[in-house]
Amino acid sequence: MAQSRLAGEKPQGPASVADPSSAGAGPNGGAVPAKRKSRSKLKNLGVLFWLAAGWLAVVGLSAILAPFLPLVDPAAQNYDAVAVPPGTPGHLLGTDSLGRDLLSRAIFGARISMIVTLSAVAIGILVGGLLGMLAGYYRGWLEKVIMAATDALMAFPALVLLLALMATLGSSVRNLVIGLGILGIPAFVRLTRASTLVYAQREFVTAAKSIGALNRRVLVREIVPNLIPAVGAYAFIVIALLIVAEGSLSFLGVGVPPPASSWGLMISEGRDSLRTTPWITFIPGIFMFLTVLSFNLAGDRLREENDNKGGNA
Repeated sequence: MAQSRLAGEKPQGPASVADPSSAGAGPNGGAVPAKRKSRSKLKNLGVLFWLAAGWLAVVGLSAILAPFLPLVDPAAQNYDAVAVPPGTPGHLLGTDSLGRDLLSRAIFGARISMIVTLSAVAIGILVGGLLGMLAGYYRGWLEKVIMAATDALMAFPALVLLLALMATLGSSVRNLVIGLGILGIPAFVRLTRASTLVYAQREFVTAAKSIGALNRRVLVREIVPNLIPAVGAYAFIVIALLIVAEGSLSFLGVGVPPPASSWGLMISEGRDSLRTTPWITFIPGIFMFLTVLSFNLAGDRLREENDNKGGNA
């Protein structure tokens, strides 16, 4: 009877420890702790990060949906509503000296800024990231040539370089993207080279080489996935810098040509009447300030998280 009673009982051993209910994990077994862990990671990003992300989401969605929003034509001039202040019915943020709606121009200006800067950063990541990865992995004469060219490009004053390019190629969105893309290449070359130097000495790269993996496969399968977090975090900061650069060129009159709307161009158009109608300059300036600040805050926070993960690893 003792043997039959014992045979009918559930074994009490390590298997009972894995019971989800006893571990407090919930009916799905381990799902609740994973959710709590992901939620804690999101909370660790901080309030400033989420405020910055919220503003960037609003600006990004407005820029994408600008043609479909119920906005006044940003180039339409209304001489019956010249330089009206913010809060005027029909013109939430007022109008400029030609009667153009500032809200419409600010949103379409965000569209131009996002297109230009994101395209330029994509060029910087693709070209600079590839060159930096090759320099850090292969070393030797290739690294010397790439880094010498990078140092020479960084030594040249950025604004002078952009002005020279725009004067040579002409003012257009395409040429502005090319100029800002060239400006962003050296930063990504240095970042990816430094990271590749570290990862090229790690055990997983050595193991891949020991089993006969080709260098191309090692770079694509082992190095690139580890570079993405650092490059992605740094891209936010570069975008902020390029927004300021694009605004500076438009302010100087060599950026996006009229009648296209740009934050820098809007600031330039209102500078002569700053004392009488300051909102013409302040409104695009506030849009640019908040956007640049948000990119910097988000980029710094993501970089800190990436550094903490690297340190814990």
